[in-house]
Amino acid sequence: MSENILLNTDERGVATVTLNRPDKRNAFGDELISDLTMLLNDLDGDESIRVVVLTGAGDTFSAGADLNWMRAMAGYSEQENFEDALKLAKLMETLDRLGKPTVARINGHAFGGAVGLVACCDIALASKKARLCLSEVRLGLVPAVISPYVIAAIGQRHARRLFLTAEAISAKAARKIGLVHAVAKPEELDELVEEQVDMLLQAGPHAIAEAKRLVQDVADADPQRRDELRRSTAALIARLRVSLEGQEGLGAFLEKRPAAWTSRDKTD
Repeated sequence: MSENILLNTDERGVATVTLNRPDKRNAFGDELISDLTMLLNDLDGDESIRVVVLTGAGDTFSAGADLNWMRAMAGYSEQENFEDALKLAKLMETLDRLGKPTVARINGHAFGGAVGLVACCDIALASKKARLCLSEVRLGLVPAVISPYVIAAIGQRHARRLFLTAEAISAKAARKIGLVHAVAKPEELDELVEEQVDMLLQAGPHAIAEAKRLVQDVADADPQRRDELRRSTAALIARLRVSLEGQEGLGAFLEKRPAAWTSRDKTD
């Protein structure tokens, strides 16, 4: 992993991933995209990791695409641009499908592709001073690769306006349309993040992963196949009820004691 990304993991299994190019407003290029994708895959496969927090160094979350990367893209052929865009698409998919809960700590402005990172995280928490902008059309481009995740977060109506106008919106406005879940004063952002992380740590690690998949499976389900959805969701809860983690969670509730995972014990 390059110095462009910092990783800090605490004793609870909370991994804080920091985009570390403050002099470039944490803009990303092909190297950072590759490194971040690799790191996220590593964290996903590490059973000791319970939560992933994504943030930026300094006072910016990320300015989106790096200028040097954009200059290089301008000289690429269409096929080379296609292959390059697929790498960014893979990063977004990796973050979106991560089996760990993810929290975006939006400490400052998020522009262009950085909005995609925000939309791919399960929970997005922003500093009151942050502004978010889908700026691509001002460059004669569109937010194509990040569009599935942004539209899923804010819906078609808001996406139409923001994709077309490239308006920079406040964190408060982003909260109103669903792109951000909560907003705090800059000095209170870490406290807000910690509150959410603490709640995530109270949940069973396997249940968290299943809950993420459940949302995606139900959202993607064919509405004409309701019986299949009923059976698959019934099968899921039946399997989890008899699993070791499910038995531990139910037992802890009935016995009025903390579940094993809240003290970092393994139930698997």
